[in-house]
Amino acid sequence: MNQNRAPDEYREYYSQDLESLSDLPNYQQWIMDNFLPYIGGHGVEFGAGMGTFSKLILPHLDKMDLVEPSPNLVIQLHNQFQDNRVVQVIGDTVENYIHTLKDRSIDTIVFINVLEHIKDDANILRHSSRTLRSGGHLLLFVPALPFLFSNLDRVLGHYRRYLIKELHYAIQKAGFELVCSRYFDLLGILPWWLINTIGGKRDFNQAQARLYDRVGIPVTRFIESIAAPPVGKNIILVARRNL
Repeated sequence: MNQNRAPDEYREYYSQDLESLSDLPNYQQWIMDNFLPYIGGHGVEFGAGMGTFSKLILPHLDKMDLVEPSPNLVIQLHNQFQDNRVVQVIGDTVENYIHTLKDRSIDTIVFINVLEHIKDDANILRHSSRTLRSGGHLLLFVPALPFLFSNLDRVLGHYRRYLIKELHYAIQKAGFELVCSRYFDLLGILPWWLINTIGGKRDFNQAQARLYDRVGIPVTRFIESIAAPPVGKNIILVARRNL
């Protein structure tokens, strides 16, 4: 496994919020169950963070690159995966690293809660399309509904929250074929709006997050298994590169 250094401008990144969200097994598994049929070959996870999703994705790949700009998290990833020969940890930004990838060299690209951090997301989507092999998949999970934009979004460095039609347009313009997409976590809208958008909360409450994972997620997952919701706190999307 290789480890590279991240740029200096990311050295003040703090991981408390990631730590508070790391123990949400129902939430994580729900996301992964939507993605698993499309994971394979050589994969790249951008914004790997603490490796929470990396551990779930890795068993389904032949090779995996974990790209993370924050030095403190790069160290954690290195320590966690140092004995795994198929994992490479890269300390770099999405914007820098994606330009180093060869055309049609990757089978799976994963952005989980990352694309909203990128100012020029259209450019990154175009390069993702260039990088994927024919039949390769782009897996996206992003925050939804602009009216939910909050102080917490600002603190986390989000440029936007997405509407599904706008995301579809961006995906297709970048050269992808849409495989499937939907709004995700209908019941999460109200607490986010009350606590963060209206209440102005600027960090995550670990106890509340765990309670919602244990109680709220099973309920909303059951509801959404019956019918896709018309709106949701997030969007989950899979796209394919065909040419």
